This record gives sequence, C-alpha cells and structure tokens, in this order.
Amino acid sequence: MMRRSITSALWFCAPFAVLLVLWAILVPYFDVNPRLLPQLGAVVQAGIEGVQDGTLIQHIGASLLRVAVGTVLGLLVAIPLGIAMGVSPVFSSFLTPPLRFFSVLAGIAWIPIATLWFGYGFGAITFVIFNAVFFIVTYNTLLGVSTIPLPVRNAAASLGAGRWAMLTEVLLPGALPHIVTGIRTGLGFAWRGLIAAEMIATNVGLGYMLFVARDFYKTEVIVLGMIVIGVLWLLLDRLLLAPVERATIERWGMVQRA
Repeated sequence: MMRRSITSALWFCAPFAVLLVLWAILVPYFDVNPRLLPQLGAVVQAGIEGVQDGTLIQHIGASLLRVAVGTVLGLLVAIPLGIAMGVSPVFSSFLTPPLRFFSVLAGIAWIPIATLWFGYGFGAITFVIFNAVFFIVTYNTLLGVSTIPLPVRNAAASLGAGRWAMLTEVLLPGALPHIVTGIRTGLGFAWRGLIAAEMIATNVGLGYMLFVARDFYKTEVIVLGMIVIGVLWLLLDRLLLAPVERATIERWGMVQRA
C-alpha cells in the first residue's frame, strides 16, 4: 500500500517536474524578457523574500481564512435547504427555478454587487465564496436525497423512525456522497472566485498580491502567486477533499474499498 501510494504521488508530480526543468532551461536559453516570463531562480528568490518578511504568509493566511468562513456559512445553509427540498416536492418545485437561475450567477458575477452591499473587505469576499459553494452544494444535496429510494424511507418510518432519526440515519447518510462531491466542486469555484474578488475588494490576499505585482511589473511575484495558488488547491484537494469523498463513497455509496 505504501509503495503504491509513493508511486502514485511521484507519477502525479512528474509532469510538474518536467515543466520546471523546461522552464529552467528554455527561458535563459532564449533570453526571454523577465517582464514577460521570469527565470525560475527569480521566482524562488521572490518566494524566499516573501517568507522572510512575512508578506507571503500573510496573504496565504488571509485567503485561506476567507475560504474557510465562506464555505462553512455556505454549508450551514445549503445542506438543510437541500434536504428540505428533497423531502418536499412542493418546496422543491417552488425553489428549483430560482436555484437554477442564480446558480449561473454564482461566484465571480456577484463581485460588483457584493462590493456595493458589503464594501471592500472581508464581507464582500466571503459573500462571493458563499455563493460559489451554496448553490452547488444545495443542488447536490437535493440530488442526493432524491436518489434515496422511497421504499427505504417508508421502511424506516414503519420501523418507528421519527423525524430526527429519519434525518440522521436515512436522509443525511444517503445524500452524503453527493454532498461531499458538491463540496469538492463548490470549493473549486470558490477558490477561483476568491482570487478574482481579492484583486478588487481587499488589500491583502493572494489575488491582491498578483494585482499589485502587475502594477509594479514584478512578474516573478505574479508567477510565484500563481504557483502558490495552484499548490494550495492541489494540497487541499488531494490531501483533504479527495480522501473524504472517497471514504464517504465507500462508506455510504455502496462502493467497496479496492
């Protein structure tokens, strides 16, 4: 198992290693203008300086905090709403049209009005992240509850399951694989919305770091920020979201562990 995990990790990192090698060789060889694409050493130096003076850590911390708060708020509203829609056909038919309408607008499209409502800062960015997570998780929760066979619900009710038992032992476990998939997808959109919103609505964060670096032609900082954004998402997705999704599907999705 350990050997297979190491092999999988190495294979996953292999294309990135190739890109780094090509970057380190081709950019100096063709004498590319640093304003267009900096050399690998310049980006590494920018990263070292950012860690030493604390600015890079500050930007990363601010971005992660906003993602965490916006995601938690989105889940607290989306999951109960999705379950309620899955249980009540009337409620579902009433809310499904606006849910589909606003799901198209989730994320970046909310940035202009979010800044008008909440000003420039934490509130506006959190609202954008909330929207990116809320609609996807709500729809996936609804889908998960809808896929639970009616005979299963009736059987639980006939065995004396009350509303709380029906929720915690039938509906929520049955919908959990879809919910976790929705969280993973929603976080992907939330991460993109976060970077876009930070370019406009704040003075700290990875998106803001990219925006300011562009004004001063610090291409090495721009590339560093792009790398940090990608690495953070890969770590979050591969080390947290993907294992949780896999374990949830194996536990509740009737998929056996290989």
